[in-house]
Amino acid sequence: MKTATRTTAKSEAWPRKIRLGRILVSVYRRRTPSGQIGYQVANYASGKRRLDSYPTDTEAIEAANRLARQLSERQVVAASLTNEDAAEYASAVQSLKPHKVTLPAAAAILAECLETVRDLPGLLAAVKFYAARNKTVTRKSVAAVVSELLAVKESRKASSRYLSDLRSRLNRFADALHKDCCDVTTADVQAWLDSLKLSRQSYKNFRTVAHLFFKFAMARGYASDNPVADAEKLKILSGEVLVFSPSELRRLLAAATPDFLPCLALGAFAGLRSAEIERLSWADIRLAERHIIIGASKAKTASRRVVPICNALAAWLAPYAQRTGMVWQGTHEMFYSTQQDTAASTAIPADPKTGTVAQPPVKWKQNGLRHAYASYRFAQTSDAGRVAGELGNSAAVIHKHYRELVTPDAAQKWFATRPTGKAANIVPIAAAAV
Repeated sequence: MKTATRTTAKSEAWPRKIRLGRILVSVYRRRTPSGQIGYQVANYASGKRRLDSYPTDTEAIEAANRLARQLSERQVVAASLTNEDAAEYASAVQSLKPHKVTLPAAAAILAECLETVRDLPGLLAAVKFYAARNKTVTRKSVAAVVSELLAVKESRKASSRYLSDLRSRLNRFADALHKDCCDVTTADVQAWLDSLKLSRQSYKNFRTVAHLFFKFAMARGYASDNPVADAEKLKILSGEVLVFSPSELRRLLAAATPDFLPCLALGAFAGLRSAEIERLSWADIRLAERHIIIGASKAKTASRRVVPICNALAAWLAPYAQRTGMVWQGTHEMFYSTQQDTAASTAIPADPKTGTVAQPPVKWKQNGLRHAYASYRFAQTSDAGRVAGELGNSAAVIHKHYRELVTPDAAQKWFATRPTGKAANIVPIAAAAV
């Protein structure tokens, strides 16, 4: 290996020159402001002149020799560059030129960063994270931004059901995260979602609302990034379609309170979605004309449709013929809790005197009434297009989910379900007017 040689006119002359091939490194002797003697090595390794200081001439000379060897090795590599290597070098220099950074300086910093991060994608992610976290944002707590978001949605006339859903989910988010929006991390969001212990569909719904929240916050300068974007996504699996049996339906109708019974009947005998029932008014139910108008603003698909009123539904709604206002006058949360309460009320205790055998309560099936209507109606008509039109979806969906799910005999029993006698939960017409 070549060794550097010292080139001086006199053995003690300063600055001293360390030469190795075409490389020349200068070592200077300086007097500090305090009067002490120090030594400096002129270092051009980064492309710019830098003076490295050392306390003794021996250390300075050794450093100069090391630097000369490093620079000499670079020149050997440079001399062996192929045209392709040279083109890559020129491209790298060109990319750095707008930033006024030399290639040696950039390479040195990159090498130091990779000692910590270990890989380029990780380094880039770290830089983006740093840049995002150091943007100028207006500090505002999660709870305060939740209130602002809800106020904006209310001012834009969002539906009451949508607002109720947002309020419920976002208030739970604010209760869990007592910090400013700009300080919330993906780990915070993921920990919150995991702590809820939700079904896949509910997990997706909460994640969607949280994502909306941070889009709102970013647009108003309360957050510099959306931490929900990298939170885990869950695939929604197509589950088994569950329907109520005719006997279960009879028990549900018998247990329903007067204010909730029409909602059950509309789901069972018209296939309306829960959200559509919550938005439905008595004016939309044309009992004399035997059809229900589902306006575009009330349908999930934002498309108007007309649903026929079958004989069974007409019989259950007849006592309510003079009602006005909304069919369901409670809140969104109350609607779902009433479903559960009604199902729980169907339990039948044992009665030795009458020989009645105890029966557990009917288990509430999510979307079970709508699925039941689709299944029994398809079995009754064998017309997928007709049923699809009544439900507000496609014939393909009917064929895929409801074909051969129930028998025509069961369908006949379903649509033959009628109120019997003067049941306590049927409201007389005279008392129905409001």
